[in-house]
Amino acid sequence: MRFMMKKLIIILLSLSTLLSLGCSRKKLDVKKETNLDEETFVDKKDDVKENTIKNDQNQKDTSNLEITKEEIKDKYKNKSPTEWGEYIEGVISSIETDEKIIALTFDACGGEYGSEYDKELIDFLIREEIPSTLFINGRWIDSNLEIFMDLAENPLFEIENHGYSHKPLSVNGNSIYGIKGTEDITEVIDEIILNNAKIKELTGKKPKYFRSGTAYYDDIVVKIARDLGVIPVNFDIIGDAGATFSEVEIKNALLSAKEGSIVILHMNKPSKSTAEGVKLAVPILKEKGFKFVKLEDYDDKLR
Repeated sequence: MRFMMKKLIIILLSLSTLLSLGCSRKKLDVKKETNLDEETFVDKKDDVKENTIKNDQNQKDTSNLEITKEEIKDKYKNKSPTEWGEYIEGVISSIETDEKIIALTFDACGGEYGSEYDKELIDFLIREEIPSTLFINGRWIDSNLEIFMDLAENPLFEIENHGYSHKPLSVNGNSIYGIKGTEDITEVIDEIILNNAKIKELTGKKPKYFRSGTAYYDDIVVKIARDLGVIPVNFDIIGDAGATFSEVEIKNALLSAKEGSIVILHMNKPSKSTAEGVKLAVPILKEKGFKFVKLEDYDDKLR
């Protein structure tokens, strides 16, 4: 009897060892099949994180909309654009007033070549107490978060939406200046609401105005933007032509402003001439009796 018990124990131990080896081999096989190196794993984890953040921002912002994304898609799914450009009906380009006021607006475009910060320009605006509207792109925020927060906390500046990825706004992928626009209605919506959500989360204030990357729109996206609760704003004065003008050209452009002009300039090209041109023009405009305003202060007069 004792011999039989001993034999049974040996058999059970053997079976346990075999099972353990089988499990270990299975784990090794799974690891071998996946064959993920650490870098690939990190990349995939980052992709998941980015998509999670994007979806989370999307969900946060659409939850407060009076019209849902699906309702907007259904509303415009069979509509074809008939216009494409900077001056489309429904896009604001000036302030309707007889007052000698000018709205300086500065774009921060973001991306590989557009994420710098023109400190000289902003320091001048602060020193001279020039109220301004800053259209900030989501990529620029990511690259300059601390600076962005400082700007957002300064009462001189109004923070508005310059898009999530700085794309021309189109329902069918129209391009301009070699930059491809949004491909469809879903991408149009995301380009607007994702950066709205980012700015609101950081500042506590949801942007009211939107300027697309390159300031180009078709007539359908203008209606979509307004359905989403933002007002597309462009300009009647091109101040620095994407920071390509010389300081004299910038000065002359600014001096051509009239009552209620909205000027487009850039705050993300410190090696260019925007700061110098603005510094030349502002004292002259002040001498002429002009004052500088933020868009939000004349919301009911934007045309």
